[in-house]
Amino acid sequence: MKTIKESVESTVKIKKSIFTARLYPVKNKKEAKKIIEEVSNKYSDATHNCTAYIVSDSQSYDDDGEPSGTAGKPMINVLEKNNLENILAIVTRYFGGIKLGAGGLVRAYSHSVLEAINHAEIVEIKKFKIYEFIFDYKDIKNIEGTLRKSDLNIINKEYDSKVKYYIASNNLKLIENINEKFHNNLEIKELGIEYLEV
Repeated sequence: MKTIKESVESTVKIKKSIFTARLYPVKNKKEAKKIIEEVSNKYSDATHNCTAYIVSDSQSYDDDGEPSGTAGKPMINVLEKNNLENILAIVTRYFGGIKLGAGGLVRAYSHSVLEAINHAEIVEIKKFKIYEFIFDYKDIKNIEGTLRKSDLNIINKEYDSKVKYYIASNNLKLIENINEKFHNNLEIKELGIEYLEV
């Protein structure tokens, strides 16, 4: 699956109206809604803040007062055509006094999102299960050696009263094998799903 590496914005002027498209990498509906609220509040003086997002648990769009089907739908269509997921697009419009008509609006909102995509760095991401490995300091060398040989992705390390490694893997059998190997010296917890760059 493809998404954008980091948020990006791009502005186009069409018949005196200003269209600023902002793209954000987001993981879920809750994250998308939070950003939409923040941007809508920040640019509350704009004529419209139209939105479209595609995330793992849903997809949605909103015309925010533009004629139905002329803003949010074209925006989501551009995201789909570019095979982008885990992404939120917001186009902020400041009306310039010249009406664009339905076809003109569709083209303007589509063009705005496409321009922003052209400025973005596209990355390939994959869904992984995240595991927490908890063990004693004396076992670091053995466990690190095993993890390196297993080609598991260590995404974070924490050193407290015990050592904690956060591992991304979709190979449950491999995790189980490591657990058996270090049975008495290793505690493994499954933490959930994360989307990571591959």
